Amino acid sequence: MARSTERLDALAALIGERGVVHLKDAARALGVSEMTIRRDISGEADRFAYLGGHIMPAQAVEPEQPYELSIASDKHAQAKRQACTHALDHLRAEDTIFVDCGSTLMHLADMLPDSMPLTVACYALNIAEKIAAKPNMRLIMLGGFYHPASASFSGAFALELLDQLGVNTAFLSAAGLDEERGATCVHFHEAEIKRKAMAVSRKKVLVLDTSKIGRIRPAFFAKTEEFDAIYTEDGAWQPEDLG
Repeated sequence: MARSTERLDALAALIGERGVVHLKDAARALGVSEMTIRRDISGEADRFAYLGGHIMPAQAVEPEQPYELSIASDKHAQAKRQACTHALDHLRAEDTIFVDCGSTLMHLADMLPDSMPLTVACYALNIAEKIAAKPNMRLIMLGGFYHPASASFSGAFALELLDQLGVNTAFLSAAGLDEERGATCVHFHEAEIKRKAMAVSRKKVLVLDTSKIGRIRPAFFAKTEEFDAIYTEDGAWQPEDLG
């Protein structure tokens, strides 16, 4: 017990220095196996959180709250719309684009110029409804199993269809962006589609309001450096802006 307590204190000190520590690095630094570290922190949920192979302070992870699109749409609406305004600079006529789900990119879908010919792939009803109403746009709906809370779909069919597309730009959203951990979202089914969309796209653009900066949500999908551009309501965002 004494040794476990000493390791936990040493781990806390290590995380205090780095913010986030990978399990392998923690085991190496403390001279024990990864299993020992996992066992040590398993009963310390009030001190440590473990996500995607990384250990971090428990308070760094925002408790997951039920996500309802209708509620999220009303939060920070002006900031979300302004962030989307900056991201529109990446649009080009005749492009094929991917538009992520959620309340932020609903504004981007609404602002896509009606006269601009585009092919738009999406997997959320709130996005699809806006694209379908635009006369010069071709809509590709990535279907599958329906998730009412986020009005989105998931499944193998969506991933396979994305593999067949040539996407110029993927416009992505996130519920949290942490400099060390990267971009995270609430629902794990979304993370899988986001990663696939990034893999098949030439350019990856993340759009979010500043209330998401510094937050970590349960489902990781990309490191900060994987994005070609990140926009908030203040314009282009850089990791040093966290300071």
